[in-house]
Amino acid sequence: MELSRGAPMPSFASSADLGEKQRTLEVLAEGVYALTAEGDPNIGAIEGEDFLLCFEALATPVAARKWLTLLREHTDKPVRYLVLSHYHAVRVLGASAFDAQTIVAHRTTADLIEERGLADWKSEFARMPRLANGAESVPGLTHPTMTFADTMTIELGGDRGTVELRHPGRGHTEGDLVAWLPRQGILFAGDLVEAQAALYTGDAFHREWSSTTLDTVRALGARTLIGGRGAVSHGRAAVEAAIEQTRHFLAVMIAEVGAVQQRGGTLKEAFEATHAALFEDYGRWPIFEHCLPFDVSRLWDELSGIERPIIWTAERDREVWARLQG
Repeated sequence: MELSRGAPMPSFASSADLGEKQRTLEVLAEGVYALTAEGDPNIGAIEGEDFLLCFEALATPVAARKWLTLLREHTDKPVRYLVLSHYHAVRVLGASAFDAQTIVAHRTTADLIEERGLADWKSEFARMPRLANGAESVPGLTHPTMTFADTMTIELGGDRGTVELRHPGRGHTEGDLVAWLPRQGILFAGDLVEAQAALYTGDAFHREWSSTTLDTVRALGARTLIGGRGAVSHGRAAVEAAIEQTRHFLAVMIAEVGAVQQRGGTLKEAFEATHAALFEDYGRWPIFEHCLPFDVSRLWDELSGIERPIIWTAERDREVWARLQG
């Protein structure tokens, strides 16, 4: 969809995207699983000798149980660890379905849940009603029971190796983490990397993400990468492409929004310039139109000197959407 003056405003965010997505479960290595769903949030699991580590929780217990039903076709081990890559509602509010002994997150994620979890819950469920299927099953906010600052290593037992949970730096949010399996060369990157899916950057630190954070992710040398959305990247070339696609999206945004600010333009002009610059490469990818108004709004704030993202509320979402997509 190309923007033009006088065109009707698109449906709010993903409110009109109600069709079911095809889910694909891949066995990436012995005891390592990923579920992708045509641009919907990805989720994964890793078998230890006598336990499971699950990565991400989806938006509701109803949605999470559908994933667990597929996973139970491969393993019946109990969930010892549920790892949350960041605080966004569609990643965490399904946690109760896992009956996990321990819910792990970066310590900043725990703080963000306390600070803005309720507002984010209302915001994201209004933006993406299809992902909120079974919203009534959410018992409340998900709170981590174990947090860390930099790195946490979990022994899988036997000859399965380890899982290294790492905080590569600020990016998609202030508290992103990844799950790295060095023995298998597999990386669960969360929303720090997307493969053929547009980026959501409404709570991001664009300059750090596009530079040092992605440099740290790239330096791991993964041979298989599961991003937050999109297909699994198999092989070094595909992994590199996903990382550099993510970096390019961010770089174009920074250049376009920065140029409009420097010439004294408006937020609306920055949105239109960024849309035009990204559309040919990314415009037909999942959630591009949904994300871009929120992306540009946050980047505008960041380049204006507002260090931490302003909390998104359902009301603010609608105001920004009307201002930029109207």
